[in-house]
Amino acid sequence: MKLVKNITILILLFISSIAVAQVKFEAKVSKQKLGVNERLRIDFEMNQDGDNFNPPSFSNFTVVGGPNQSVSNSWVNGVRTYKKTYSYFLAPKKRGTFTISQASITIDGEIYKTTPVKIEVTAAVEVPKDPNDPNYVAAENIHLVAEVSKTNPYLNEAITVVYKLYVSPKIAVDNWNELDSPRYNDFWSQNLDVHNEKAVNTTYKGEDYRYVIYKKAVLYPQKNGKLNLEPLTLDVSLRVPTNRRDIFGSRLMTRVNRTISAGNQVINVKPLPETGKPQDFTGAVGDFSLNVSASKTELDATESLQVKVSVTGKGNLKLFKLPKVSLPSSLEVYEPEHSERVSTNLSGMQGNISDSYTIVPQYKGKYPIPSISFSYFDLKTETYKRLSSNEIVINVQNGPLSSNTGSNNASVVTNKQAIILNSDQFSFIKTQTNFSSITTSHFFKTNAFWTMLLAPFFVIPLAIVVRKRKATRDADVYGNKIRKADRLARKYLKGAKKSLGHKEVFYIALEKALHNYLKAKLHIETSEFSKDRITQLLNDKQVNNAVIGDFINIIESCELARYTPIDNVTMQEDYEKAARTISLIDKQAR
Repeated sequence: MKLVKNITILILLFISSIAVAQVKFEAKVSKQKLGVNERLRIDFEMNQDGDNFNPPSFSNFTVVGGPNQSVSNSWVNGVRTYKKTYSYFLAPKKRGTFTISQASITIDGEIYKTTPVKIEVTAAVEVPKDPNDPNYVAAENIHLVAEVSKTNPYLNEAITVVYKLYVSPKIAVDNWNELDSPRYNDFWSQNLDVHNEKAVNTTYKGEDYRYVIYKKAVLYPQKNGKLNLEPLTLDVSLRVPTNRRDIFGSRLMTRVNRTISAGNQVINVKPLPETGKPQDFTGAVGDFSLNVSASKTELDATESLQVKVSVTGKGNLKLFKLPKVSLPSSLEVYEPEHSERVSTNLSGMQGNISDSYTIVPQYKGKYPIPSISFSYFDLKTETYKRLSSNEIVINVQNGPLSSNTGSNNASVVTNKQAIILNSDQFSFIKTQTNFSSITTSHFFKTNAFWTMLLAPFFVIPLAIVVRKRKATRDADVYGNKIRKADRLARKYLKGAKKSLGHKEVFYIALEKALHNYLKAKLHIETSEFSKDRITQLLNDKQVNNAVIGDFINIIESCELARYTPIDNVTMQEDYEKAARTISLIDKQAR
């Protein structure tokens, strides 16, 4: 019995030692659903110390803090508990469902990976203000406001949305970029040009402010009832004052990134009244005039004329159909050519739309084009109105008589379809020619003759010179290597300038440019790169110590940029510093 008890104790101890020795490496997030204006914390925890920690790319997020490392050790009843954590603070770049990929670490020679985590990013949410938050000053002094011209329009009535960015004189805005754009569901929309908009002094909630118009849009509701305008969300980089002062007594500023949104807007769209609605109403809303005209009213058979139906005015011109022309059956009519001359501004669409019909009479006689009717809803009187055109008579003076004498003249076909005749209808018109010159020309002693004769005497010596220079250049292996590295340096420095605003791409390109410059200038390979080696070689070239220090600082900035939050101003400063340092090295190196 005692033996069985001892064996049981040994088994329990063995199982507990295995449980204690089991390695855990997990990814934990503060929340799995957040607004585009909120922040996310992710912790990578392990119960044993490890090396070579590799975080995921965070491609759909901006790293605003981290990595922060913490270690804790505790002993409870003789059992040691160890925990090591790498923490990151992330800001989403846009809405959607994203997956944070695996992180990896090496523990006791084994590689462990976390499980991917799915994060849902929604539209901006209301975040309560915290007076102790260091961003509180920024939150109180910058506002994005959506001004809607009318919140209870009729169906297809134009409304405008103007997004204004209000900024207090207490702070300064450096840059902004759009995180989330409203989609204007159930609206026909058109954005208006806002280039060259100037800041305007005004007041906001009783205080002095400046505002600039960020975006303007014209909307035509296409559905009745309550329609939601999604918020516009911006990420703004700005400078706010602190409690610190410089030696002259002026307050020091600090950089802050702030995510702001214009908030939701609800539009209550009224349906058009059913009372008095014409049967031929096609949805035109606004103030219009109708014009029906013919290019000519007297012509011969087989000649063509154009009948133009146009509606001019202010309203939803692109959102309804023009009335059709009803023509006698003896007139051939082709599919109309539609034309739109419409401009859109803050008051909505205005201009004219037209359908132009090509008509070809086949027989002699008089053909009436009946009056055309067009109805629309007038917003001023809130009633339906009808417009009618005058009857137009087409007089065909010369041509064959119809076999149905007079009957075709009185016969009218409504909504007549296009009639296409055979290919011989216009056969009397010649569309191609086969003219030939009556004089002959000779190639001998022409300019082309002398050019082809003398060209080899100029081309052959030039080819010999070019070939010799190319052979000499190809033989210069060392010089070609330096020129290639110099070209690559200029290429990557140019690429870094184009990538300003994209942190990782910018610093990768900048680092490649610096390495290729060193290859060209110091004649060293990538395997020889080290800060001490670079410093020694630049000293040998008699480069100033301050310039050498600036060059080393730029390389260190490229190395640290992956884990450090960097704004656009800092990237611009690093780029200018790199260009200036390379220029100084070229001037000082001997």
